[in-house]
Amino acid sequence: MGLLEGGEFAGQLALVTGAAQGIGAATARALALHGALVVALDRQAERLQQFAAQQQAAGLAIQPLVADLAAGEQLAATVEQIEQSWGPIEVLVNGAAVLHLGAVTELSRAAWEESFAVNSHGLFYLTQAVAQRMQGRRRGAIVTIGSNAAAVPRVGMAAYAAAKAAASHFTHCLGLELAEYGIRCNVVSPGSTDTPMQRQLWPDGEDASGVLHGSLESHRLGIPLRRIATPEEVAEAVLFLASERARHITLHDLRIDGGATLGA
Repeated sequence: MGLLEGGEFAGQLALVTGAAQGIGAATARALALHGALVVALDRQAERLQQFAAQQQAAGLAIQPLVADLAAGEQLAATVEQIEQSWGPIEVLVNGAAVLHLGAVTELSRAAWEESFAVNSHGLFYLTQAVAQRMQGRRRGAIVTIGSNAAAVPRVGMAAYAAAKAAASHFTHCLGLELAEYGIRCNVVSPGSTDTPMQRQLWPDGEDASGVLHGSLESHRLGIPLRRIATPEEVAEAVLFLASERARHITLHDLRIDGGATLGA
């Protein structure tokens, strides 16, 4: 698919975090295909540059920006840099995340703190800086990529699930505060998706079959649709919620997990 002339995001600047791979990369590409100028932010410099170069070669307007969400309060300066260089941010997609696995009784302090530094705290500082500018302009859309693990307990995923739950509820609270300004804030909560993070959950030599069939031992259901999502399928949901097609939708959490959490 090539660039869509007159796409629904034409003339808009979109900031996508976690854009070097997985769902973030798919979302950045999809936004650019639909006409947006995309600032793709990630801390993986080499992977990000490669991704951006590939998309630019295909004629897509994607600008790479290396930054770490764990930088905390420094992210306000990053947002200022983006707006001075490329213009007002109309769409923010919070896609950056880290996953640390381990039982609560064995989880290291470093793993717990980085989970929140990136998945929650960094998201707060970046989103706050963007929201302040959107509020003054009285327009914009924010989509946070959460996880179905934010709503359903997972063995060995306490840090990730707790941080994602915080990010999701933060986005809903923000949406309530910004609704009077016409700014919409929504969450997309994927389940198992074919990304490098998902493959981190698979033991050596295994594939998606264990995810599809579930595990009684880990108290995990399988996936009723008998397939895992692609990053592009999740990206389509993000695009919908960021677009004018969803202009009367805010504070929503769209679950994309093939029925794995039975709508919980």
